[in-house]
Amino acid sequence: MFSVLAKKVMVKWSMTQNLTFKEQLEAGIRYFDLRVSSKPGEPGNEIYFIHGLFGHKVCDGLLEINSFLNRHRREVVFLDFNHYYAMEAQHHVYLINMLKEVFANKLCNNCEVESVTLDYLWQKKYQVIVFYHHPSAQAIPAMWPGNKIPAPWANTTQPNKLTKFLETTLRERAKQGSFHVSQAILTPKANTVAKGLVWGLRSCLVERNLPTIMSWVEAQRPGVQGVNIITSDFVELTDFANIVIKLNNLLMSEQDRKPK
Repeated sequence: MFSVLAKKVMVKWSMTQNLTFKEQLEAGIRYFDLRVSSKPGEPGNEIYFIHGLFGHKVCDGLLEINSFLNRHRREVVFLDFNHYYAMEAQHHVYLINMLKEVFANKLCNNCEVESVTLDYLWQKKYQVIVFYHHPSAQAIPAMWPGNKIPAPWANTTQPNKLTKFLETTLRERAKQGSFHVSQAILTPKANTVAKGLVWGLRSCLVERNLPTIMSWVEAQRPGVQGVNIITSDFVELTDFANIVIKLNNLLMSEQDRKPK
């Protein structure tokens, strides 16, 4: 009985999205923060998504993403594999080969960040940029190194501290040579979980603080001096993707005002 209750609590505090890959893609999400693991003691090299608890097989998720891309040939996704658990050399070989097999010619090789425009990607028919934060992928052209997509983590439960952290890291971000992820997410502490044991991450942290976080997002400007990629938990709670996408209109209006 205790193990059942403990698992229910873990699910409530580990789950950060309710939508499937397909649903997130259809909602406009194009960047995915991915953590993966083998299952210790399980034969073979199967890899699973993980965030506190094991999720679906990575292969199933990649096939779901690829199916969407096959139907939408001008869409591009960023897959950021940044945490690995219980993975030996053979697991990394298995995962990297899987990525190359599933996405094949859709994979964009590592190159200068400034050259990666939509026009460039459409011309080359590239649709997937994979970031692989592990030395095993260093010599593989289709695997981009993790240092090309820093994602500073605020590690706070307080929305005001989060927005200050996001502002500071934006000011300090590299002006060239890398993408930049602004993690507009709150992270529970042990006492947060204890106080809201049965409620979970969504009810205790995300829903009540969304107005502050979304106000910050709406006030941003994209570009070299501003935001690049923004992440959020439970993206279905607001019109998150469309709000972020519309920020690009600011860049377009700036270009229209430039003398020709």
